Parts: sequence; C-alpha cells; structure tokens
Amino acid sequence: MVLSKVKFDFYFTLVCMVGVLLLGRWIIARIRILQDYNIPEPVVGGIIAAIGILIVYKSFNLEFKFDSSLKDPLMLAFFTSIGLSADFASLKKGGKLLVLFLIIVLGLLILQNLIGVGVASIMGVSPLVGMLGGSITMSGGHGTGGAWASEFIKAPYSFSAATEVAMACATFGLVMGGLLGGPVARFLIKKHQLKIPGAEHNNDDPHGFETPTKERLITPISFVESLALIAIALLVGNLVSGYMREIFPSFNLPTFVYCLFVGVILRNVLSAFNIHQVFDREVSVLGNVSLSLFLAFAMMTVNLWELVALALPLVVILSLQAITMVLYASFVTFRFCGKDYDAAVLAAGHCGFGLGATPTAMLNMQTVTRHYGPSHTAFLVVPLVGAFFIDLINALVIQGTLWFLPF
Repeated sequence: MVLSKVKFDFYFTLVCMVGVLLLGRWIIARIRILQDYNIPEPVVGGIIAAIGILIVYKSFNLEFKFDSSLKDPLMLAFFTSIGLSADFASLKKGGKLLVLFLIIVLGLLILQNLIGVGVASIMGVSPLVGMLGGSITMSGGHGTGGAWASEFIKAPYSFSAATEVAMACATFGLVMGGLLGGPVARFLIKKHQLKIPGAEHNNDDPHGFETPTKERLITPISFVESLALIAIALLVGNLVSGYMREIFPSFNLPTFVYCLFVGVILRNVLSAFNIHQVFDREVSVLGNVSLSLFLAFAMMTVNLWELVALALPLVVILSLQAITMVLYASFVTFRFCGKDYDAAVLAAGHCGFGLGATPTAMLNMQTVTRHYGPSHTAFLVVPLVGAFFIDLINALVIQGTLWFLPF
C-alpha cells in the first residue's frame, strides 16, 4: 500500500496546537498523579495526539504533515523571555553561594554528558542519543531538548529521531526530578540531624517565590511594550547568529543562544539608563505561552515508531542519570553548599532542574519548606540559576562536548 500524506496549513496547525494544550489541561485536571508531578499540559496532550497519529499511520498508511512556520519563532521567543528576565542587580543578593552553586551545576552538566555519550558508545548507538539523554534534556528540559533536536535533525548531524528522543528523555527527567527531590532532602535532614527552622516560621519575612505578592496589572500598552522587546531581541539575535555563522563557521551555537544573550543585554541596558523597566511577569507569560505552543507542536509531530530501536539504550542512560543526580545532590551539592538546612533544600531544588525544569525545582523546595520551615537562601539562588544561568552555561557545555564528537 502506498503511503499517503495529508498536509495541514498554518491555521489548521495552530488550531491543533491549541487543541493539544486544552486536551492536556483537561486530562491533568482529572488525574491527580499528573498534577502531583507537575507534568506540562503540552506533554500530556501531545503524547495522546502522537499516539493517535501513530494509529492512523499504522492502520491507514496515512501520514500527517503540519505547517512548521511557527515552530522556530515560538522556541526563540521562549529563550528570549529568559534573557529579558535576567536582572544583573539581583545577582548581587546571591553572593558567594550563587557562584558556588553555579560551579556545582556546571560539574553536573559535564558529568551528564559524559554518562550519556559514554553509554551510547558502549551500546553502539549514535552519540547524539547520549547527548540528548545528557544535559540537553536532563538539565535543559523540554524547551532546550526541542531546540537542540531541531539542530540535530539538520546536517552535519542528520539524526532523524532527534525530536522523539529529546521529548522522551525530557519527560522522563521531569517525572524523576519531581519524584526524587523531596526524598533526597528528607534523607539529608534526618541523616545529618539538621537544625530546621520549623514550619511555624513559613510566614516570617517571606521572599520571592515563597509567597505570592501584589501583582502589577497587564494592560494593552504594557503587553505591546513587552512584545516589542521580544521582537527586537528576536530580530537582533537572528542577525547576529547569521553573521557569526559566516565569520566563524566552526563556532556553531544555536540561534536561541544569541537571542537569549540579546535579551540579557537589552534588559540590563534599559534598566541601567532608566529607559524602561521590564515587566517580568508579563514577559514570563509571553515566554511560557510560546514554550507551550512550541512543545505542543513538537510533541504532536513526534514519530513514535522511531523510538522503538532506541528503547534499551535510552532506559540505561536515563536510569544512570537519575542515580547520578541523587548521588551528586547528596554528596556534592549538599556538602559544598554548607551541609545545613539551606543546603538540603538546595539539593532538593537541584534534583528538580537537574533532571527536569525550574518549576519542578520550585515545587520540590516548596514541598520541603512547607514541612520543615522556610529557606530564603534556596529560594533566592535556585530561581536565578535555574531560570537563566542553566540555559546559558548548558549551551556552552553542549557545544564544547560536540566539538569532541566525530561528525
């Protein structure tokens, strides 16, 4: 039977992307375990859509082709929003612990790639499988996984199953990150008999993410201003990326890294000269919407049949990554961050974004602090590292690792 293809235009594809998000939201609202582990809506809805597409493909020999014109702009807008959220003035508050935690995070990124590429080589599969099962998805999550998968599909890598592998690894990491953070903190607190502040102090001088604060209203004017900042960063980032590829063809950083850099510079220059104060929550909303739509497209277009041959290597790589994360958080993060209660909460947070994403890290820490008491230090350091620095450092580590691989 000849394979038939059905092509969908921009508008139909956009409806499908939004439909995937709404489907994921509807399912998550009715299944408690998905809520407990903070599984994203596009992942849940996208997996179901991908399974449906697979059934149609196998039963009727029919392949769906979606319009991909929104894919890259949405992904770039997400990373631009991260850059626009990086305020240098707030970094001073983190002090030496912030720098120390960054070094610890860097060590894990390198270790994750060594494990991924090493296991892939031993099992005779492409080293790109190991890269995607390494820091790209473990510390980068779905957004970074999708971004690098888009690069790996192209020459000189030409790895057709990159998106499928990235989404599978990122989903595994997200679940394990939510599962392991709390137990790791509890183990450290009990084993070392740490002095805890007590849950009765949770409302004492709250900071940042620990409790909600009064929110500035989003208005049409403020929305246009934030959208303009993202649009400018996208334009300049793409121009710089094209220029760098021409001048330094061997230095092949993905475009999203340049957009992120431009966002950082734009935000802090405007702030330094008192020209404009970036509306962080509004930029975050735009970034999160962009990421959700991007992931919805990435998930609903994965070819699940391409994952079958890579199932065993992925299981081995991801299992080792989870074990490594627990050991690293317990014996490196906890030890070098002070071996106190704050260090235990930091270890729980590190499990969250070391295997999944910053929201998982925040959820882990909130769970721990609700039970044992507040940790203002952890809630200052982890968001700064997990929401911005992790993507920047990770991009450099990934590019450095790729230089040593034969392509």
